[in-house]
Amino acid sequence: MDSNMTIVRPAYFVISGFSGIPHVNYYYLFLLVLYIMSVVENGVVMALICLDQSLKTPKYIAVFNLAFVDVVGSSSLVPKVIDTFWFNNKYITYSNCLTYEFFNYMTLTMQSLNLVVLSFDRLVAITFPLRYQIIVSLKTMFSLIAACWIIAILVNLIAVGLLTRLSYCRSVVINSYFCDHAPLYRLACNDNRPNYILAKVLPAIILWVPLLFILITYTSIGVALSKIAGAHDRMKAFKTCSAHMILVAIYYLPILFTLALDAKVPPNVRIINMSLAAVLPPVLNPLIYVLQTQEIKQSLKKVFKRIKRSKINVSDKN
Repeated sequence: MDSNMTIVRPAYFVISGFSGIPHVNYYYLFLLVLYIMSVVENGVVMALICLDQSLKTPKYIAVFNLAFVDVVGSSSLVPKVIDTFWFNNKYITYSNCLTYEFFNYMTLTMQSLNLVVLSFDRLVAITFPLRYQIIVSLKTMFSLIAACWIIAILVNLIAVGLLTRLSYCRSVVINSYFCDHAPLYRLACNDNRPNYILAKVLPAIILWVPLLFILITYTSIGVALSKIAGAHDRMKAFKTCSAHMILVAIYYLPILFTLALDAKVPPNVRIINMSLAAVLPPVLNPLIYVLQTQEIKQSLKKVFKRIKRSKINVSDKN
């Protein structure tokens, strides 16, 4: 890029996703319902972990972080989508657009890295059960989560920083449902090769390397389980991993499906699929942990018993 060239930054961008879809307002209502459910469900999970001393373990610190990230991710995406398309406020300022992109991709990165942390926790729990408390201490878990946050923030700050060097002298219409990285840098009229290279590297950092680590982890877990003599012990160990395996499938499968069929998928179908891939995991994650994890079930039962006892005490006093 010519060093003397003036950077043209538009006053606003126009987000143009979901165009030409019949009865699309029902889809926006569906997204709103999913958002409310995700906030309530993840709020319950975080409250249980905070209130129940038995859940203050390394594993549930990671679960708490995943619930927190899910709330932040849903809150950074869905309300703006509703405002943009349902209320037809498709204009977004330049600075707000970059902020919007940062938070969406940062939470996407954190969700993926958090699944890696949970898979590491299960790997140690099954392959080194006697040394689990030494290897995966609270200090270790906090350090891992802090490292994930640092990686997620730095990577996405670089992505947003590279966008600020771009000049927009043609269209300002973003063909996506949010301020997406690829549609943004493709609008530039100066050299966007660094952004193109980063767009190729980012999926590896956010998706492929974490997924490869998870697959290697569960291969190692499978080998370890095959060495356990009793079928009952193998099933018990497998159940401890089932919730996390379902989370991994929910997060990665829609993304892999869309990327695998990218050229064959119509733009609106891709937009809907990717928006669902962003919104559904935060709704399903807490449900899976409540249904699949015995400790969460027990904690929830304790809360209901306390509420029931308090109601009985109040009625007796009256």
